Amino acid sequence: MSLRSSASTEGRLETPEGIFVLTYDALNTEEIVVSVADDAAGATAVFIGTTRNSFKGKMVTKLEYQAYTKLALKTMAEIIHTAHQSVTRSSHHPTPQSVPSLLHCAVHHRLGSVPVGQPSIVIAVSSPHRKEAFVACELILEEVKAKAQIWKREYYEGEAEEEAEWKSNAAP
Repeated sequence: MSLRSSASTEGRLETPEGIFVLTYDALNTEEIVVSVADDAAGATAVFIGTTRNSFKGKMVTKLEYQAYTKLALKTMAEIIHTAHQSVTRSSHHPTPQSVPSLLHCAVHHRLGSVPVGQPSIVIAVSSPHRKEAFVACELILEEVKAKAQIWKREYYEGEAEEEAEWKSNAAP
């Protein structure tokens, strides 16, 4: 477990379309995958984003995350709602209209310090077909990075910790 920052609180939101979690605890990928299991699912796509050891030639020692928890959870719920509406069935695998393209979604994101090699985000999506699961997983990742009120701070080897700057969680 990481040290808890007073700037962010843990949170969880469950809607009919998904589960959204912000936590200081290590992410349990297996539990997250199980949370989206469904007998109607022919596919489960999972994305695990981990803290890498380098960025732009600098050695990363850790990342730290903060969030405006209540708003970030609401934003992630809106992203999942949009994904449910916009991800369509593959024309190669027609399914009855009563079967949704996406069954269940889960987004779990770490708060606080995340050492190199540990997951900072896990996204799991179940769907009747693989194409929709993959598309939704990537869509959710990109939208969370672009829109969720989550910020990261990268710490580099050989640099004073006070030099680390907060950045949006969006891809560089």
